[in-house]
Amino acid sequence: MISFRADLHSHSTCSDGSMTPDQLLHHAAEIGLNALSITDHDTIDAYTPDIFTLAKKLNIELLTGVEFSTILDSVSIHLLGYNFSLENPEILAFCARHKNRRIARYREILKLLAAQGIPIDEEDLLKNAIATQPSQQNRIIGRPHIAQMMIKLGYVETIQEAFKRYLGDGCSCYVQGEYITPEETIEILHNAGGVAVIAHPHLIKQPKILPRLFNMKFDGIECYYSKFHLKDHQRWIKIAERQDLLITGGSDFHGDVKPTTPLGCSWINEELFRKLQNYAIPRPS
Repeated sequence: MISFRADLHSHSTCSDGSMTPDQLLHHAAEIGLNALSITDHDTIDAYTPDIFTLAKKLNIELLTGVEFSTILDSVSIHLLGYNFSLENPEILAFCARHKNRRIARYREILKLLAAQGIPIDEEDLLKNAIATQPSQQNRIIGRPHIAQMMIKLGYVETIQEAFKRYLGDGCSCYVQGEYITPEETIEILHNAGGVAVIAHPHLIKQPKILPRLFNMKFDGIECYYSKFHLKDHQRWIKIAERQDLLITGGSDFHGDVKPTTPLGCSWINEELFRKLQNYAIPRPS
């Protein structure tokens, strides 16, 4: 019988998930999770004092988390950060920088869409993004929000179609945005006493990228991810053990944005969770 499950990769309405942080915690409790990390894209806005109070009430261990976007040789690399100080000035400034980067990016995407006869008003995009969650006035706008607006305006029928035809990597309306390196991101997390983890390496298809990542000062690898087969997980577990790296895991839950990926479909046990929880130590700034 499974006695402890920790899903350490989930998204709320603070970025591109469909559940508020409160709803996400209640959902975690409903499905019997023992621990959770809300790893919104490039923001830590989910972590308010109230969310920790609710987590304690629901008997859910809440580990601070974030998923930062980075670029290595024009390849998008996502980096998970855990157990850092929420009050660290470098983390706060870094999130503000990412927010400005994302604003510039979505504006460039809107220009490209308009050039293809798909005009989307920026004000309408922002209103639509917060229409169902008025409390999330400062949410991070990403490609899923643009895709949802494209559906609303009748340009596409599904989010998958929007990404396949226009928004996905390499498509006609894809925009890379400002380059922020994994090395810089790792250093900022370490300065905040946090742990830096390679996110979903299962999705990295460029063979020359992984050896370079392993030469960086990562602390762990997300070995258990989403609904990948156990054999895929075992490959990364062996690599993590060989590299003496922490083993983490999670679903990459987004709610209605990715309805086929339920919360808790991937997780780690208590032993791995405690290793991660106790690993982060103060590092010199």
